[in-house]
Amino acid sequence: MTHPFSAPDADFGHTATHRHRSRRRGLRVAIAVTVVTAVAAGGAYAAGLGPFERDDDGPDPAATAQARAFLADWAGGRLDSAGSRTTNPARAQEVLRNFTSGLDISKPELTPARATKEDDGTVRVAFTAKMPVTGLGNWTYRSQLPVREQKNGTWKVDWSLSLVHPHLSDTAKFRLEREDTAEPEVTDRNGTSLTGDAHPSLQPVLNQFAGGGSGPRGAIRLVDRATGEVEGTETTFGKKDEQPSDEAVATTLDATWQAAADKALADKAGGKNASLVALRVDNGEVLAMANSPATGFNRAVSGTYAPGSTWKIVTSSALLLKNAVAPDDVVDCPKYLTVGKEFHNVETSEFPGATFRQDFMESCNTAFISLRGKLGDTELGDVAREYFGVGQEWHVGIPTYDGSVPEPKDETEKAASMIGQGRIQANPLIMASVTATAASGRFHQPTIVPGGKDTTSTKPLPASVVTQLRTMMRATVTDGTAHALADLPGDIGAKTGTAEVSEDEPNNGWLVARRGNVAVACVVEQGVTGGGSAGPILHDLLSAVPDDPS
Repeated sequence: MTHPFSAPDADFGHTATHRHRSRRRGLRVAIAVTVVTAVAAGGAYAAGLGPFERDDDGPDPAATAQARAFLADWAGGRLDSAGSRTTNPARAQEVLRNFTSGLDISKPELTPARATKEDDGTVRVAFTAKMPVTGLGNWTYRSQLPVREQKNGTWKVDWSLSLVHPHLSDTAKFRLEREDTAEPEVTDRNGTSLTGDAHPSLQPVLNQFAGGGSGPRGAIRLVDRATGEVEGTETTFGKKDEQPSDEAVATTLDATWQAAADKALADKAGGKNASLVALRVDNGEVLAMANSPATGFNRAVSGTYAPGSTWKIVTSSALLLKNAVAPDDVVDCPKYLTVGKEFHNVETSEFPGATFRQDFMESCNTAFISLRGKLGDTELGDVAREYFGVGQEWHVGIPTYDGSVPEPKDETEKAASMIGQGRIQANPLIMASVTATAASGRFHQPTIVPGGKDTTSTKPLPASVVTQLRTMMRATVTDGTAHALADLPGDIGAKTGTAEVSEDEPNNGWLVARRGNVAVACVVEQGVTGGGSAGPILHDLLSAVPDDPS
């Protein structure tokens, strides 16, 4: 029988760990009790394009809109805003924060159902909650929001503990219990042992590698607030009957690249959430995967970000594939362009009479948006999927998010999609792969564990398109927005990106680059600009590693 060691009580949820002594050397997975802010698709909520938008507003549009906005804020980590939509803002904010933090929940997915109205005027919006518990799996349950009209005519979510979860109350709360299992020995591509001590970013994922150990196990218990006694089990994670393997897990990672990636983020991320991926161009093998903070949510491969202007690599490919534009064609770059809403360039820059090559180098949003009529509504998504593998199912060796490029619902969303906004979602793994495909002309499914299955199906980019992309990306380094990499040796090509998150938050900063046989991608949350935030990180990384991996 095992006995839980209780971590400091997190008010509405806390973590306990079952300890078992491992027979082999390696990482003992630490418990991360952190609040991981979900990353909404850039600009989606500000533009009214978020996942909670519905055509049917239910019995009272104002009430259901408030409920959906509350769920969107909760899912997006905007807990102060979520609290302000309730009848008890301070308490709501406190409970939501403690609930997600104490139970190690990252990136909640909250899906509303159709609203109903009761005789007393209360509008109830049922919802499904999918709560990813870091390192264990998803906890899914259903609850509902009561929304009531206030004396001033506005609608508020009528706050109670039970709306967070039906079993949460003044007398009962939740506790997360983790049971340590024997961790696999993991090695890099050259047989060097990889541990969480030496490579902090790998700490949360070493047990996820295919074939390694029995995997993490745990449970969420309902406990009495006063006594701590278990009243029930909400969900369990992991299998009890699996036996650990004695064989080391070989990966494609490179200890030198991984160490340099961890150091670059630690030195240059400035305390912001950030992540990066480096992979080989010729076969998609991942060399490094790093996150800041190092523990917790693996943003590098599972994050859902708007890729911003780094997506112009894909947009340019779509335009060049059908000869809709050529690099030397003049495509004017005004400060502003209105397509349902006003779009502008970073720092409202403008380049009258610019060529398409210059638009790419200077990352001109308005120029790219002006070309939207040259692509059909599905063409951008088709090119992303058929040539770059984005949105297909990838078998990388650990859980990943493989991207989404939905068909735009209207002309405004189509305009946003041209510059990597709207509902397009990606992460550094996806954008490093996009960069590799642009450099070589052929998609290779990224892999971390060799020998995995590959169910993707793609077509090669024409050689002429590859040449044009490489030339424009090189010019972006020598004369454009990626000039932060210009002093490094080698034929480096790159693309910067700035992605809106919401009207109230600074933009995320992106930078993707290719040098020799390696493609890299980095995102810095609230980094403002790609060159200013991700630029120093990739500069440090590429300065510390060889031109090509062994």
